[in-house]
Amino acid sequence: MSGSARFLTYADALASVLGHADRAGPLRDYCTGLMLPLERKSIEPLAAATAPERVSAQHQSLMHFVSSSPWSDEKVLGKVRELVLPAMERHGPIEAWIIDDTGFRKQGHHSVGVARQYLGEIGKQDNCQVAVSLSVANAWASLPVAFRLYLPKAWAYDHARRKAAYVPEEISFATKPQIALEQIRWAVEAGLPRGVVLVDPGYGHDAGLRAGVSALGLTYVAGVLSNDMVFDPNAEIEPSRPAPRRGRHHREPDTISAKEVALGLPASAWCQIKWRVGTNEPLSSRFARLRVYAAGRREKGQIMRQEWLLIEWPEGEEAPTKYWLSTLPQDISFERLVELAKLRWRIERDYHDLKQELGLDHFEGRSWRGFHHHATLCIAAYGFLISERETIPPSGPGPARQSPKAPLPTDYRPRGAPDHASAARPQLHRDTPPKARRRSRAKPAAMSMLPETLVTQ
Repeated sequence: MSGSARFLTYADALASVLGHADRAGPLRDYCTGLMLPLERKSIEPLAAATAPERVSAQHQSLMHFVSSSPWSDEKVLGKVRELVLPAMERHGPIEAWIIDDTGFRKQGHHSVGVARQYLGEIGKQDNCQVAVSLSVANAWASLPVAFRLYLPKAWAYDHARRKAAYVPEEISFATKPQIALEQIRWAVEAGLPRGVVLVDPGYGHDAGLRAGVSALGLTYVAGVLSNDMVFDPNAEIEPSRPAPRRGRHHREPDTISAKEVALGLPASAWCQIKWRVGTNEPLSSRFARLRVYAAGRREKGQIMRQEWLLIEWPEGEEAPTKYWLSTLPQDISFERLVELAKLRWRIERDYHDLKQELGLDHFEGRSWRGFHHHATLCIAAYGFLISERETIPPSGPGPARQSPKAPLPTDYRPRGAPDHASAARPQLHRDTPPKARRRSRAKPAAMSMLPETLVTQ
């Protein structure tokens, strides 16, 4: 079966949960457009690419399907999991559940959820939307399984703005860690293959999230900040110690920051650890680990349990750069602990491919439903490319195969070189076009696209 035929079978399977047969065509066309090499993947260029002879009618059809049609994002994402997880698990069991968020820069103020808030890709606040996601991952691939827009308080409590953007009544204000914990709880109830929960410091700093993950019977590797507090490893700590009084000026006795712990470790505590093969060479860094009790908010009568504090301090850096707390077993190897902590890089690949290749951040609508429908269809297209990775690899974990370089055309003229044919006395021109000086290097792997023959089907 060809790739085009497999895609049509995949799209038909997704259409089976849409509720109406007349939604199958728009779903197929929308996902096809997302996988075509278009510069922009908002509705208008998708319509022009998938139905060039009836652009206006196609634009109206796709607009209604994405912005208004009441099909279920949850059911479509469920079907994507059903179709894609077997392909992932052929390369190993699911190892991790990865929580993260991604931002979408916006110019105006009417798109649902837009506000001035932190945008990770630029490292500062900007006018944007932010969505929280949960992905399941192994060493071979990762797949987003839940995706929800964060609704700031300025939106959550503004009835007029909610009404204009068609925000469902059941959606109330929740912090990003609360949304993340809700997604993790849903994944447990849905029976998804379990993995270690991986979060960055924006989420790992929240002791309530870490406690919630443990209460669900899951382990975690949670990035934390250098000033997050733990109990001094050299102090005698009673696990049943009562919780401290709440208040910013009440520092619990015998606690020190993660950075203070790192700076107090002897040189013998640090080891050079490799965790995976990069594009050009193995990746490695210097790490230390030790067992600690995490300080901070806890419930009355809660018994504290030791966990790993993992610290990364690369050679040449003035201070440690990363910290993690982990409830993985005490007998886990040092290499495996680092490997799992670093597996969170997969979510960066997800968002890069979803945005750069599939247009996740190209949606121009303003409604809650439209935002989530577009994201669901991007994830559906991404899921198909994951399932096809064995035959037509998208951006895989390794380097792409080298293609033979095409020779330069005989009439090639570098920009700025003289045109001999147009010169009055071309025989006097002795400045030959300079040769292009290009260093041979491995090209980055590219997300494979469906052939354009799908457009006419």
